[in-house]
Amino acid sequence: MSASNAHAGKPAKREFYEIKVYRLSTNEQVKKVDEFLQNAYLPALHRAGFNKIGVFHPIGNDTMTDKKVYVFIPIGTLNKLSKLEDLLVKDPELTKAADAYWNAAHNAAPYNRIESIVLKAFEFMPSFEEPILTGNKTDRVYELRSYEGATERLYRQKVHMFNQGQEIALFKKLNFNAVFYSEVIAGCHMPNLMYMTSFNNIADRNEHWKQFGDSPEWKKMSALPEYQNTVSRNDTVLLNPAEFSEL
Repeated sequence: MSASNAHAGKPAKREFYEIKVYRLSTNEQVKKVDEFLQNAYLPALHRAGFNKIGVFHPIGNDTMTDKKVYVFIPIGTLNKLSKLEDLLVKDPELTKAADAYWNAAHNAAPYNRIESIVLKAFEFMPSFEEPILTGNKTDRVYELRSYEGATERLYRQKVHMFNQGQEIALFKKLNFNAVFYSEVIAGCHMPNLMYMTSFNNIADRNEHWKQFGDSPEWKKMSALPEYQNTVSRNDTVLLNPAEFSEL
């Protein structure tokens, strides 16, 4: 939904999302978590009414020491979050399909830890969008960015920059194929915002960012006094979708 449509009448209701980050040490753990997600967790999410689940691996994940698997779940309303967490104990089909994962020994766990991040969609993009990409799925690049602010006030200015300041509009104009823009309302790095854009391949991604950096709109916007020093830390992760990812 465009900003103009969202603000033509009653503002659109802003959706909530969860990002689960599985932290792992070995490729065998990655394989076990992927099998759990594909064969047990995603089917359970579907039975509970959750759809369009994104599953992603960092580019070069197989050679990293700190390996990760990212799961993006559109949860809709915040009161559905507890329903999401209840799946592991209230869906017998899930635990049956995930026997090896569910009954793993304490000294052979399929992951090290799970981080959960709860997000609220931005006002000017109140719901997620499935990207329109034409490249081979294995080549596609999803870019997840996290912008932390030194203070709540500065963080809010960056959120304003995306919304009223027209940064989202510029991303849309340049066809960044955004999946979501959001405020982190629960997580370990706050205050911060997170957003995800997508591209056909890494060359496509690099060309888009070149166009963004060279655009007159960005140069004007980024020079405004009210938007100075609004980001104290920028974490960028480039991801490939898993074969069974629904985004």
